[in-house]
Amino acid sequence: MLVDTQRRNLRRFSFTLVLGLLLGGLLTKLAEWFLPDSAARDFLATSVEASIGPFSLDLVAVAFTIGPLAVKLNVLTLVGIAIVAFIVRSWI
Repeated sequence: MLVDTQRRNLRRFSFTLVLGLLLGGLLTKLAEWFLPDSAARDFLATSVEASIGPFSLDLVAVAFTIGPLAVKLNVLTLVGIAIVAFIVRSWI
């Protein structure tokens, strides 16, 4: 019984990244709501955004438009990814 570790590692990485981004977004919103206006709040909530799109595919009968796809990274997003990676590493 050979296990395809490459596919399992890719699935684990994708799972960790998606859940980490969601947790980081939640932590960012909580910091914006509950922290008073200060330099710490500005540091934690300031983000860098990268976007791709929109991507259009126009066939004769069907047309698709996907996008724009944007990823916003900040300190709390990286913390969320690290927390999920630590949990996934210890459980899976």
